[in-house]
Amino acid sequence: MIRSMTAFASGERDTEWGALSCELRSVNHRFLEVGVRLHDELRAMEPALRERIGARVARGKLDLTLRLRAPEGEAELQVNPTRIRELSDLAVDLSARFPALKTEFTQLLQFPGVLQAKATDPAALQAEALALLDAVLDEFIAAREREGAKLAAVITERVDGIAAIAVEVRELMPAIRAGQRAKLEARLSDLAQPADPGRLEQELVMWLQKLDVEEELDRLNAHVGEARRVLKLKEAVGRRLDFLLQEFNREANTLGSKSVDARTSAAAIELKVLIDQVREQIQNIE
Repeated sequence: MIRSMTAFASGERDTEWGALSCELRSVNHRFLEVGVRLHDELRAMEPALRERIGARVARGKLDLTLRLRAPEGEAELQVNPTRIRELSDLAVDLSARFPALKTEFTQLLQFPGVLQAKATDPAALQAEALALLDAVLDEFIAAREREGAKLAAVITERVDGIAAIAVEVRELMPAIRAGQRAKLEARLSDLAQPADPGRLEQELVMWLQKLDVEEELDRLNAHVGEARRVLKLKEAVGRRLDFLLQEFNREANTLGSKSVDARTSAAAIELKVLIDQVREQIQNIE
């Protein structure tokens, strides 16, 4: 299924350590590039998060943000009562020797171990984060597929237009060849010296062969068939379509260079317009 490279998804999950929130957004990119912004408690799981994304996304510049918010009414930092008790006992012991000793509250909080974060279970927290990421990835990929379906419809319409032009040019070619033959014969008939009929026929055949575009039209039709097949694949196809478009463009250029008729010249131009429109859409495809 065709997927766009542009999407956004977010989600939240409550844990015993607070609320986990996850945001995932992406834009176009030639390869997969993942930028990660994590809460301090989650930094150790960055490799696992990247691996999870890489298993389901092939291309795009992605930004992942994962935060852990303490429960409402619960401070993220807590006072260590054991440490406070130890410092209080020490102050009582030293008060007789240092009666003028005073300690400010803010100074007390700066002692190592007085403030501590609520203990977490790293393995359990990682499991929660990965479960949340999986849910957000489901929504993220669904958004890519919805946008991709729209892109596929536009591309299919343009590919159908290319196929129709190929049919039109093929139908025109017998009349164009006959017209070119008549023009050449009329010019030769005006010569003062009559030309050798055998040589004339040989030169005429060579001239018409140079104008022949049957092979180009056959290849163009083959590319159309391949494009339609690729659009139905259940994998990332952006690069494949980009390469195929180069082949489309090559046939359109050859058709234009061989044209000796305004109708085929116009057809070659219209082909290039359609090919460029397809190229614009393919830049958004994974």
